[in-house]
Amino acid sequence: MSGLFDPVRLGGLTLPNRLVMSPMGRGRTTADGTPLPVMAEYYAQRAAAGLIISEATHPSPVAVGHAHSVRLHTAEQARAWARIVDAVHDAGGRMYLQIMHAGRVSHPDLHGETPVAPSAVRADGIARVFDGKPAYPVPRPLTRDDIAVTIEDFVRCARTAVGIGFDGVEIHGANGYLLHQFLSPVTNVREDEYGGDAEGRVRFPAEVSRAVAAEIGPERTGIRLSPGFALNDMSEPDRADVYPVLLDALAALGLGHVHFVAGSDVDLVHELGRRWPHTVVVNAGTGPLDTDGTLAAADRALADGAGLLSFGRQFLANPDLPERLRTRAPLNAWNPRFFYEGGGQGYTDYPVLAASAAGTSS
Repeated sequence: MSGLFDPVRLGGLTLPNRLVMSPMGRGRTTADGTPLPVMAEYYAQRAAAGLIISEATHPSPVAVGHAHSVRLHTAEQARAWARIVDAVHDAGGRMYLQIMHAGRVSHPDLHGETPVAPSAVRADGIARVFDGKPAYPVPRPLTRDDIAVTIEDFVRCARTAVGIGFDGVEIHGANGYLLHQFLSPVTNVREDEYGGDAEGRVRFPAEVSRAVAAEIGPERTGIRLSPGFALNDMSEPDRADVYPVLLDALAALGLGHVHFVAGSDVDLVHELGRRWPHTVVVNAGTGPLDTDGTLAAADRALADGAGLLSFGRQFLANPDLPERLRTRAPLNAWNPRFFYEGGGQGYTDYPVLAASAAGTSS
């Protein structure tokens, strides 16, 4: 557990430990993506994390990727998110908003528009809409004007986020969504300055990052990446050539962190982590849900050079994960039935240590 519970700096924050709550969509929203009040309780319960990164949040209607995914582009949504971040701060925590555009991994049933993407390359798979199981449609390629509008959507969302109290933002450039789609020669077959060679394909993610960093400060801006991760019908045959170019462009902006997704190309992630001059966040939360396995994964990631470690399902089922790991207490098992629905059930009702001990002794 070397260093796991030591304070560490990230941008202008001092984090009390190196444990990051990974972004996880949980589906507790209204139909238009406004956060429900129960989300404030859920996130505040987990405020002992060194940092909470919110579930992926859409900056515009066309950015939406599936039913009941959360958004931040209306005044009502901003008020709901403000209550959440206030609850986290009142509980002593720190929170970033993750901003995500789904790109081609979307459907008109969600927002009334043809999904947009780098190129007219359809994703193989079934869209998660409110009714039925339609296939993903062929997306509409973004024009240069569309690209400018999309960048401004990210900027506006980031500006709103810090305006209502978020400590920073993380740009979602992973998992087969829009920014990730620009990086691959399979999903990006453009012949303009946003396609072609590595320099062209990294241009859009770099421009989004530059614009957001200019708006809220690079030290409060991070990005999530998943080189080689095949989720959402992604393929990146030349990733070893593309990602060093992207990392160099992002490093020049002074971004506060880069966050690598578990399941990515492990060797390439190690190489990129050594290349990155600022904080590296590594998702170490896969594998068995037990204390020893989680601590072992954390120790391996720290030894490999990670500065922060993100955990998903462990935080989902254990609001007091830092204390459980510090004391080597057993972890709660998660309940997949309520990952994406159920109100407070399987969401805010996971027991903490004191409650667990009381229940055992009664």
